[in-house]
Amino acid sequence: MKDFNNKVAAITGAASGMGRTLAIQLAQRGCHLSLSDVNERGLAETAELARAANRGVKITTARIDTANRDAVYAWADQTAADHGKVNLIFNNAGVALATLLEKAKREDFEWIMGINFWGVVWGTQAFLPHLKASGDGHVINTSSLFGLLSVPLNGCYNASKFAVRGYTECLRMELETMNEPVSATCVHPGGIRTNIAKDARMDPNTSKATGVDPDVARKRFDKLLNTTTAESAARQILRAVEKNKRRVLVGPDAKFLDKLVRLIGTWYQPLIVWNTRKMLKH
Repeated sequence: MKDFNNKVAAITGAASGMGRTLAIQLAQRGCHLSLSDVNERGLAETAELARAANRGVKITTARIDTANRDAVYAWADQTAADHGKVNLIFNNAGVALATLLEKAKREDFEWIMGINFWGVVWGTQAFLPHLKASGDGHVINTSSLFGLLSVPLNGCYNASKFAVRGYTECLRMELETMNEPVSATCVHPGGIRTNIAKDARMDPNTSKATGVDPDVARKRFDKLLNTTTAESAARQILRAVEKNKRRVLVGPDAKFLDKLVRLIGTWYQPLIVWNTRKMLKH
């Protein structure tokens, strides 16, 4: 996809963070938008910001829980009906959870996988027919730096993001094998200044095991994520789509740690253990 002018993009998780900045930057480039989120107030704010960026683009919104397959499929069809076509789907919605895997409950996994993984699957499958029909389509799925390496207390999140990575890489190869007019890019953000840390769920058992207060843990996690602005992340993602990259590493931390893991292999794990112990002592 050489440019976004007069294209139509659907974005999940558009009420804040990268979803919001993607919407604004796409609008600035002349791209029409179909935005979704469960946060209706934030979604309305994003729509207004995007309209202010370019009054010439059409913007529609919908309250969608990406874990709800039927709702996602209905939204995809409605987007095509409202806009006449769909060129891009940004499966961007995501949530975080801190818990020891030993204590992780079934509902923990169902919640995080429902949004982080199944939301990506439903978004991809629901929009693919429309992307193919457009003749110039692209699927952009958000994994994470934690889809490249694992970190203690984030096992559920790691599992969901590793799944997105595997799914998207296979999807790209299948689309190429079948010579479809659609491509796919997997996004691996490092520390991005969004609300994901502040909104993360913290299992009480984690605090008991580590001795760290949940609010303190959130502040530490949020500080770690305060590396790259959401505006910069959106620019990097859109540049990767224009260049049809298979993978985009967003932020210096993602790029550094990806190189480290590829260089030393599983030896990154003792380093992560050492750093986690160090953090828990503070």
